[in-house]
Amino acid sequence: MHRSNRSGLIVVSNRLPIVLSREADDRITAQPGTGGLVTALLPVLRDRGGIWVGWSGVTGTVRNLKSLLAGATRKAGYRLHPVSLTREEQEKFYYGFSNEVIWPLFHDFEALCNFEPDYWRMYVSVNRRYAEAVAEISAADDFVWIHDYQLMNVAQELRALGSRAKIAFFLHIPFPPPDIYAKLPWRFQLLRALLEYDLIGFQTLRDRRNFVRCLRTLVKDVRVQGRGQVITATVGGREVRIGNFPIGIDFDAWAQQARSPEITGKVADLRALLPNRQLLLGIDRLDYTKGIPQRLRAFRNALARYPDLHERVTLIQVVVPSREHIPRYNELKNQIEGLVSEINGEYTRPGGWVPIHHVFRGVSTTDLLTYYRAADIALVTPLKDGMNLVAKEYCACSIEKDCVLILSEFAGAADQLQHGALLVNPNDLEGTADAIYRAFRMSLGERRARMRRLRRVIRQQDVFWWVDSFLRAAIAKDISAFPVLEDYVPSDVLGGSGL
Repeated sequence: MHRSNRSGLIVVSNRLPIVLSREADDRITAQPGTGGLVTALLPVLRDRGGIWVGWSGVTGTVRNLKSLLAGATRKAGYRLHPVSLTREEQEKFYYGFSNEVIWPLFHDFEALCNFEPDYWRMYVSVNRRYAEAVAEISAADDFVWIHDYQLMNVAQELRALGSRAKIAFFLHIPFPPPDIYAKLPWRFQLLRALLEYDLIGFQTLRDRRNFVRCLRTLVKDVRVQGRGQVITATVGGREVRIGNFPIGIDFDAWAQQARSPEITGKVADLRALLPNRQLLLGIDRLDYTKGIPQRLRAFRNALARYPDLHERVTLIQVVVPSREHIPRYNELKNQIEGLVSEINGEYTRPGGWVPIHHVFRGVSTTDLLTYYRAADIALVTPLKDGMNLVAKEYCACSIEKDCVLILSEFAGAADQLQHGALLVNPNDLEGTADAIYRAFRMSLGERRARMRRLRRVIRQQDVFWWVDSFLRAAIAKDISAFPVLEDYVPSDVLGGSGL
């Protein structure tokens, strides 16, 4: 294995943190990537240096690809190493197994799974391709950090190639309980592949518990022991550490950008266009896990039951396009547009009040910061989410500390943010409508007290804390000192109102 003069941190994900596009004239252009993983990890690599391994985003052969990637990160402090994929590999590995099997299954939508055997075979083959790319640039004393559900088999493939590096894995999406996970035809193979890592990280204690329950149910020779944030599983004579590490954001960077004169001016312009009302914000990638139709119905329920909301609130619902060529996603887009049209048709007033402003496009960082800063109330109500960084970004940008976060109890962020947010069950339309009205009526003093609590925990447990805690868990000799992080328990279990 070749080792260059560099840091020993190698980050591996499905995609590189830039997006390459093939133009009509066959010219390749590069744009910064988006998404929670990129948002979380770029500050880490800028701070520590290293190499990011992933697919370039373009199928087929790209001339001068390495020089193009080198130019894109010349001043970034890290390097990019591409993995090449054919169109068929991308279709069956990413759109097939990753997003028609693992994504719905791990988000409790097992009825939407397509358990096609060819998808699994391609998943194994492409994971081997990523392992080969890592093997080209790694050495025994490197730390290889694999990310997310697309690459769960990489450690097994690296071991088969003779790698002696320390290899860790972090799952950014939820992990399902045994009764759901057991429906996966390749459940044994996938668990065995995960046990080839030295450290497996999850977002929440609930996800870690689900994984351990699956191990105890399906792997006969495994022994799990320990207490605290990091525990161990012993199998086949080797020890695997298992922990929960809630991912954070670069809090200071978000807060600083939100304070800029440019954003302050754009917020004033937006409020001038929508005066004398509270702004509600929903901002999501187009996906059935985000609960956008349920949110719109809850908002309609609030308008029907609380007439004093009329002309005093406006919901800005931003939907970022995603996987539109997949029929299910296109159907969801049409469903959202239909609901927006129905609600606006029912409640729009001649004076100019339109209840919902629907934005269907990608948004720039400037627009995103403007929405975050301007919104009085954020609606972050996924049906299931590994963490949800939108909730944390919104709080970081709420620099006046007079805003309200309404958060799904099924978002991983509920573990950390339960003491400041208004927690809701997104399937409970009336309960979510009640939370909207409560947020609307909430006193300034309560708003500020809640937002201070939210911002404090997000600042303390930021992206650098996340990385440090994960890396310490990987290399620490004694894991018994790791603390027990608080686990969110849904309100119906506690018998409370959840608000």
